[in-house]
This record gives sequence, structure tokens and C-alpha cells, in this order.
Amino acid sequence: MLDNWLPFLIYAIFALVIPASMMWFSFVFATRPHRRMRARAIPFESGVSAGAPREQRFTISFYLTAMLFIVFDIEIVFLYPLAVILHQLAWFGFLEFLFFVVILVVAYVYIWRKGALEWQ
Repeated sequence: MLDNWLPFLIYAIFALVIPASMMWFSFVFATRPHRRMRARAIPFESGVSAGAPREQRFTISFYLTAMLFIVFDIEIVFLYPLAVILHQLAWFGFLEFLFFVVILVVAYVYIWRKGALEWQ
């Protein structure tokens, strides 16, 4: 019975030991400033200091384009497994592949005609 559970037990041990050791090493070897400086307390990201908070609004077209990119990107990922086994599926696989591509093209033409991809 232990032979069946041994790989899972080893995996569980690694899953617990690795994150715990990372946290422990970060506390042990962390470089802490000996004196508090104001410059270290200011958030800093990508070479731009935070400064005063600004209200910046994005247009709806930005969000719409981002969502469309994600949707089409995920759909294109589904083409890869089908392309890998296309030779084994023969004509059925080819027709399935063609049907999926036609659906993608129709959806792309639809959002293009609606003006979702135009920036104003």
C-alpha cells in the first residue's frame, strides 16, 4: 500500500519544504537597513517614482481590445493540439480544424465590422 502512496508523499514533502525553506531563508538573509531613510520608504516601480496619486481613466475601447485579445489568444491555443494530431484524424480532423478556423474568422470579421478594433 505504501508503494502506491510513496510518490504522492514525496511530492507533498517537497511541496511543503521548498516554500517553507524559501520563507525561512528570506528572513535569515534579508538585508535590513540599519537606519530608517525616507527614500527607502517611498514606493518605486520601473524607474518612475510614485509621487502624488493620479486619477487616470482608461477608455472602454482599451478594455474591449484587451478582452478580445485574450479571447482570441485562448482560442488560438486550442488549435495547437488539433494540429499535432491532425494526421491521425485524417479528413475528420481537417474538417474540424477548418470549421474552427471559420468560426474564428467569422467572429473576427464581426468585431471588425462593429468597430471594436478602431481607436479614436
